[in-house]
Parts: sequence; structure tokens; C-alpha cells
Amino acid sequence: MSENAAKPQFALQRVFLKDVSLETPAGPQVFTKTWQPDVKLDLNTRTNALDETHYEVVLTLTVTISNDGKTALLVELQQAGIFLISGLGEAELGHTLGAFCPNILFPYAREAVDSMMTRASFPPLMLAPVNFDALYAQQLQQKAAQQEAAPETH
Repeated sequence: MSENAAKPQFALQRVFLKDVSLETPAGPQVFTKTWQPDVKLDLNTRTNALDETHYEVVLTLTVTISNDGKTALLVELQQAGIFLISGLGEAELGHTLGAFCPNILFPYAREAVDSMMTRASFPPLMLAPVNFDALYAQQLQQKAAQQEAAPETH
């Protein structure tokens, strides 16, 4: 094995908006009510190996904003990135793909949500930062608990 092959490598190759949707199910009536929004954010990530060293990471955000008990706005988007990653162990690679890469993508997704909100004539929405390290650790704990709880098959 060459000396360069053993060194960890990481590079962001491309960031792109993979899918986006904006809906205002309450129609124009939403603009006649006092604006007291209730914001709900759901997020998810997935990874696709493109080859031995390139990975697509997709951060999916669903922002649901209710006002006066009705859904005023629904924004769904998939912010994606292509990352060059090599020379990492399995645990390091999992953490990089599950926490580090989504952390890089989140500001792009946050800006896209804010831009879509203002283009739809709603007040700007700057989503709070997300602790992807904590979410990844929680996901690992849930997987471990599920494996412990699963009945053994013989």
C-alpha cells in the first residue's frame, strides 16, 4: 500500500438542490390572518455510494408551518452533496457521512428554505442550527437498542 493511500482524504465535490417543493394549502386566506406561526422541522439523511471514494449525501428537510390551526406552508427539499472520502475506518466513515457531511449541507438547505419562504410572500425563516453529531449518536444508540431487543434466531 502506498503512503498516500493510507492518508485520510475528504473533499466536497459538488453541492446541489436535488428536489424542492413548496405548497400553500390554505391559499390566499393565510395572508388575511394574524401571523403567529408554529414551525415544525423534520429532517433525515441518506447516503449513496457512487464508487469506492465518492458518496452522495442527501439531507431532506420538511418544514411545516401552521397558523391559526391550519397548515399555512409546507416546504420539502433535498439538499445533496457529492463528497470524496477515502482512507477512513468504518466508524469514522459512518460519522463523516452521518454527521459531518449533513452539517456542511445544512446551511445551503437553510438558505433555500428562507429564499422560498420570502418568494412565497411569507416572512423570512432562518432555521436554527442542528447538532448533527448528537443526532448521529442518538441514531447509533437506537440501532444498538434495537439489535439488543431483537430476538435471536437459530
